[in-house]
Amino acid sequence: MEITYTYTRKRSEFGRHCNFTDWPARVTVDIPPDPGMADNFIPQDPVDVNTEWLQTESRGVNHTEGGWPRDINPQEPEQTARFRKKLEKEENYINTITHLGSLMEHCVRQNNTVNIYEEYFGEEETAEVEDEPPSAKIISVIRDPNVPKRTATRISWQPGTSGKLAVAYCSLEFQPNVEDMSLDSYIWDLVKPNKPELTLKPSSPLVSLEYNPKDSYVLLGGCYNGQMAYWDTRKGKLPVEVSTVEVSHRDPVYGALWLQSKTGTDCFSASTDGQVLWWDIRKLSEPTETLILDITRKGLLENALGAISLEFEPTLPTKFMVGTEQGIIIAGNRKAKSPLEKIAGTYSGHLGPIYALTRNPLYPKIFLTVGDWTARIWSEEAKESSIMWTKYHLSHLTDGCWSTVRPAVFFTTRSDGTLDVWDFLFKQKDPSLSLKVCNEPLSSLRLQDTGRVVACGSKVGTVTLLEISSGLCTLQRNEKNMVNAMFERETKREKILEARHREMRLKERGKLEGQEAVPEKTAVEDPQEVLERVRKEFFEQIEAEMRRKTRAETQDLHGKDKELLGEEVGAHGIQLPEEEGVEEKEEEKKEEEKEEEKKEEEKEEEKEEEKKEEEKEEEKKEEEKEEEKKEEEKKEEEKEEEKKEEEKKEEEKEEEKKEEEKKEEEKKEEEKKEEEKKEEKEEEKKEEEEKEKLKEDTDAAK
Repeated sequence: MEITYTYTRKRSEFGRHCNFTDWPARVTVDIPPDPGMADNFIPQDPVDVNTEWLQTESRGVNHTEGGWPRDINPQEPEQTARFRKKLEKEENYINTITHLGSLMEHCVRQNNTVNIYEEYFGEEETAEVEDEPPSAKIISVIRDPNVPKRTATRISWQPGTSGKLAVAYCSLEFQPNVEDMSLDSYIWDLVKPNKPELTLKPSSPLVSLEYNPKDSYVLLGGCYNGQMAYWDTRKGKLPVEVSTVEVSHRDPVYGALWLQSKTGTDCFSASTDGQVLWWDIRKLSEPTETLILDITRKGLLENALGAISLEFEPTLPTKFMVGTEQGIIIAGNRKAKSPLEKIAGTYSGHLGPIYALTRNPLYPKIFLTVGDWTARIWSEEAKESSIMWTKYHLSHLTDGCWSTVRPAVFFTTRSDGTLDVWDFLFKQKDPSLSLKVCNEPLSSLRLQDTGRVVACGSKVGTVTLLEISSGLCTLQRNEKNMVNAMFERETKREKILEARHREMRLKERGKLEGQEAVPEKTAVEDPQEVLERVRKEFFEQIEAEMRRKTRAETQDLHGKDKELLGEEVGAHGIQLPEEEGVEEKEEEKKEEEKEEEKKEEEKEEEKEEEKKEEEKEEEKKEEEKEEEKKEEEKKEEEKEEEKKEEEKKEEEKEEEKKEEEKKEEEKKEEEKKEEEKKEEKEEEKKEEEEKEKLKEDTDAAK
C-alpha cells in the first residue's frame, strides 16, 4: 500500500519564501497488523545453509640476512667489519658511491624543502593522552589445557614479534602433587589462544623459562628437579640437550637467564640449594663456573642462602643480583679474581622471600624488589636501606616488573588476584590503578616490549592478557629529567640518614666505653680520700647556704629601716643624704661579681670538659680509623700471602709436573734400553742358531 499526499497551492503564491511554523504531531496513515500474513513468513535456518569450514594454519618462514659471501658469518661482527673494510678499498665501490651521492643529495634537499611526515597537531594528542584516566581491559585469556591445574610459574615473550609467549607450568606445592600430573609447558600464539602452538616436553616440570634475546627460536628452561635444558622450536618439542643430575642443582631452578655474549649461548641459573651456576648450552655436561651464596665469604654450602630470584642487565655485563629466601639481596661481580670476591655486597630490607628483582631499564643503578607485603626501590649507592617503598598491603605480593617505556611506572601482583600499577612520579601512597584480575592468587607477571600488554599468570594456570591505557605506556613530557631528579634526591636523603645513624652509633659506643672506664678509675682511688673529698664538698655547700641566708636577712632588715625613716622624714619634710647604705651596696655588688666570676669559671670548666670529651671522641674515631686501616692492611697482607701461597702451590705443581715428566722420560729411556738389550739378546740367539746350523751343515757335508 503506497502512502500519497497532495500538496496544493495557488498560482499567485509560487516563488514566495517558505514560512515554516510549529505544527503539532498527527497521524497521517494507520496500518493495523494482519495475522494472516505470518503464514507466508519463512524463518531462516542456518543448518540448511551448505558452507565449508575453512581451516587455517600459521607457518613461519626463516629469513636470513643475504648479500654476504658463504665464508662470512653475518652474526660475527669481526668478520663483517673486515669484509666491509676490504670492500671499501675497491675502485668499483668508490665509483658507485660517488655516482649515488649526487642522487642522494638531490633527494635530501627535496626532503628538507617539504617534510611530508610532519605532524601538525602532535601537541593536542599528547594533551589528550595526559588527561586520559589510567585504565586496563582484558583482551585474551589463556588456560592450562590439562585437568589437574598447575601454577603458571614463569612467562616469557618472544623477542621481536611479541605475538607469542612461552609459559612454564609447575605445581610448587609438594604434598598435593598428583601422579598423573602433566609435565608439559606450552608456547601460545595470541591469534589462536584456544590451542597451544607448540608443546615443550621436559623430563621434569619447568619452573623457569626464558627466550634467547638473540635467537627467537631458542628457549632456556630450569626444571623442578634442578636440571637445565634448552629447546630449539625448529627441531621439535623435545629438548636439544639436558644437563646431568650429578652436576645440576639440588632444588628447583627458580631463576634462569641468558647472558650477554658473542655466541649467544651463555646463561646462568640460581636455586634454593644456595648455588649460582654458569652454563654454555653447547656443552651442558658441566657448568663453566660455580658460586656458593655464603655471605660470610667462607664458601660453605651449609651457610649458603637459598636463591629464589635472579637479575641480569645486558648493559652491565659483569654484574648480577640474586634475591634470597631470607629477604637479603646479594650483589655479585662475575669478573672477580676469586669466588669469595664475587659477592660484592648485600642489601637487607624484606621480611621474607624476594619473589621479584629487576633493574630500571632507563636507570640501571635503580632496582625494584618485591617481597612480603611491600615493593621497594633501591639504589646501588645506598646499601643500608631502600630509597622508596610502597605501603604494606593486606595480602602478599608475588611478582613485579618495571615498565619498559616509562621509568617511574612499575607493576605488582598480589595473592588476592589484584594487579597494581604504580606511578611514583604522581602518586606514591596508593597505586594509580588497581584491577581485580581473577579470584585466584597471581603468581607471575611479564610486560611486553612495547609496554602496552601485560601478561599475568595465576595459581590455576590461567594467563590473562591486559591492554593498559596509553597514558601508562607513553613517555610524558620531561619525565626522564623529573624521575632522575627524584631518584637522586631520595638517594642523597638516604645517604645523609645513613651518615647520621653512623655518628649516633659511634657516640653510643663512646659512652659505653666511658661508662666502662669510670668504675676502673674509682676502683683505684683510696676510700679515705673519697671520704675526705665528700666531707669537704658537704661542708662547702652548708657554708654557702648559711651565707645566703644571712645576706637575705640583712637585706630584709635594711629595707624595713628605710621604709620607717622614709615615713618619718616625709612627715617632717627633711631630706636624707644618699650616702647612707652605700657601703652595703658596694659589698653586695662585690659579692654578686664574685658569684658571676664563679659561674663563669664553672662555665669555662664545663667547656673545657666538653672539649676534652670531643677530643677523646676524635681520638677514638682516629683510633677506629687506624684500626680499620690496620685491618684493611692485614686483609691485603692476607690476600698477598694467599696469592704467594697460590703461586708457591703453582710452582710446586709445576715442579711436580717437571719431576713427573723427568720420571716418565727416565722410564721411557729404561724401556728403550731394555728393548735394545732384548734386541741384542735376540740377535745373539740368531747368531748362535746360525752358527749351529752351519755346524750341522758342515757335519752333514762331512
